[in-house]
Amino acid sequence: MKKIFVSALALMAAMSLSAQDVTTIFNEAGAAFNAKDFAGAAAKFEQVIDLGMDNEEAAAQVATAKSTLPKCYFYLGGAAIKTKNYDEALKNFEKSAELAELYGDMTQMGKSNGWVAKIYQLQGGEAFNNKDYVTAAGIFEKGYKADPDNTAMALNLAMSYCEMGEYEKGMDIYEAIAAKTHPKYADDAATAKKMMALYTNNKVAELQQAGDFDGIITMADAQLEKNPTSALFQNVRLQAYANKKAYDKVIELGQAAADAQTEEEDRSLMYYLLGAAYNAKEMKPQAIAAFQKVTAGAAAENAKTALAELQK
Repeated sequence: MKKIFVSALALMAAMSLSAQDVTTIFNEAGAAFNAKDFAGAAAKFEQVIDLGMDNEEAAAQVATAKSTLPKCYFYLGGAAIKTKNYDEALKNFEKSAELAELYGDMTQMGKSNGWVAKIYQLQGGEAFNNKDYVTAAGIFEKGYKADPDNTAMALNLAMSYCEMGEYEKGMDIYEAIAAKTHPKYADDAATAKKMMALYTNNKVAELQQAGDFDGIITMADAQLEKNPTSALFQNVRLQAYANKKAYDKVIELGQAAADAQTEEEDRSLMYYLLGAAYNAKEMKPQAIAAFQKVTAGAAAENAKTALAELQK
């Protein structure tokens, strides 16, 4: 077999031709982008990246192509939104996010994923409004994965889980929303806390009716393992131990439960339960001290009566 020799001059000519090709295609891509032919621009920029990847002379064009390509798909997604072609929009926004992540443009990735989530929010809305929570959750899950900061959709996902009986999944989402501290999330964070209390109270009532106080404690422990300072689950757990008359556990956990509360009425209830536990264990000084900290809510009158009896 004959050996094929390529002269240095011929090799340089090939490289020069390749660089010229990349520049030509790059210019065509730029012209298409400026003319708002984003599909044409995307195809051309992809060619620039493919042809110029190993060509040092084309490094600048390749870098620009990488930064612009995700934007092409982003604008294609926007155009599809205007015509309410949500499937096409979703495909383009997802492609934009994928390329932006690949090429290190986290800002563009966030913008694209934000629109991915909004489309899933729209697509899941009909099922949610029709109380088809299984279908809604399957759609919202995809949107939540794309953009966990879309708290309006996250609230719907959490509610879908809870209505499906997936209590712990719902609580995880509600907790994530409630933990957001930026002022723009304040209303949704407050809603999340209210919904957590609602679904937890429903779950507790169900378990109480069955006399399953250990089930309540297990439920609360599972949530406290994730968030040890949760006021809600500290409250729920202490009440369950009190209902079981497990006074040693109430005494062990009572102060921490009181410290965790953010509302004076809830804090007073924790101190009332603690005082009652001390009283049941005939620890009079400690019972008096705990009852004296009960200042608000329905427990206040009961604590006043208990103090009067203890201080005779």
